[in-house]
Amino acid sequence: MSRDLQITFDCHDPSALAAFWRDALHYVIPGPPGVDLPVGADPLAAWDEFLARLGVPEGARNERSAVEDPDGRGPRVFFQRVPEGKAAKNRVHLDIRAAPGLTGDERMAALEQECDRLVALGARRLERHEPTPPMAAGHIVMADPEGNEFCLD
Repeated sequence: MSRDLQITFDCHDPSALAAFWRDALHYVIPGPPGVDLPVGADPLAAWDEFLARLGVPEGARNERSAVEDPDGRGPRVFFQRVPEGKAAKNRVHLDIRAAPGLTGDERMAALEQECDRLVALGARRLERHEPTPPMAAGHIVMADPEGNEFCLD
């Protein structure tokens, strides 16, 4: 039997990183338990209000956050605050499949377009790897706002 998968990021600012990955993956930030969010409502603000009602001090309300695939197909991504910073290259990273089925110039153009969108959201472009058929289709290495590497594939 398969298992559900959650990907967890250690970070300094869970809410900000969740907002970046929500937009990068076209995911959503779920609302608090038992709270029906009206269309267009800010789920991060709803969480802040929810935690305030529970008596969680303001300084402890950004300890964790999460994003979820609105279609329920992709893994949940969880963000937890840790005191230490990122020290080295990730040993595991995410690949955003931005150009499935495309090859050559068409593929790289699609990756560049997605790269531009993600840079506008706060990501950094690190390097471009050209296609080298038949073994490599080409990809772009990027970093999220806290420096976690990921690839546009």
